[in-house]
Amino acid sequence: MPDSPSHAPTLEVRDLQVHYGRSSALTNISCRIPSRQVTAVMGPSGCGKSTFIKTLNRTLELTPKARVRGGSVLYRGNDIYASACNVDDIRKQIGIIHQRPVSFPMTIKENVLFGARFHKLVRRADETDYARKYLERVGLWTEVRDRLGAHAATLSGGQQQRLCLARTLANQPTVILMDEPCSALDPAATRRIEELIGELERDYTIVIVTHNMSQARRVSRNALFFYDGRLMEAGPTQQIFEDPRESLTREFVTGQIG
Repeated sequence: MPDSPSHAPTLEVRDLQVHYGRSSALTNISCRIPSRQVTAVMGPSGCGKSTFIKTLNRTLELTPKARVRGGSVLYRGNDIYASACNVDDIRKQIGIIHQRPVSFPMTIKENVLFGARFHKLVRRADETDYARKYLERVGLWTEVRDRLGAHAATLSGGQQQRLCLARTLANQPTVILMDEPCSALDPAATRRIEELIGELERDYTIVIVTHNMSQARRVSRNALFFYDGRLMEAGPTQQIFEDPRESLTREFVTGQIG
């Protein structure tokens, strides 16, 4: 299976195999995720897209009966599944945004600071300025600055998703994983998230699962096409859409399967 373009990868996956119980979910996945670029993960429902990105920061193991049966995931050259690897540190360095906003049952400010406090990234005296920095980064500060003590559940869905992104950025990661982050949002909120992805690409490696092929073309430079638990094709997004090597890829991007 061909790799993505030959940029120095932040993440590299080698012969990855994942099972749910006795059932195979991913088979012999190998690919490279280039640094400071957006990589889109595409494919039909149930093909293993969400499973794949959860293997990239070891959140898959939080799912009952899910386990990596073989292969490796390298982050900056080190296998994140090695016994000596610190799982908390991996999840700090490689953050994840879920399909539906998962705001914590606490205030807006407390949400932003939750992980940063755990990882000892902020002094108590600096907490408000720290929260402001990341709320500004996601374009949320002017909308919430007068109600930082309000419960996060008072925000709209799009605002909550940006709050979750601010909370992830406050952990100071290098990689951001996004599992269909716009699927529960309206068009205006979706447009704002896509704009943020474009802005964040300058500083972060981003992997986004999306069922929306137009979105994949808009936001990503590289793409991975999954089908039935296998990586069928990897390469520049433009090439995947305009001149795919595999017939299944062509059928997917032209809407014949999906």
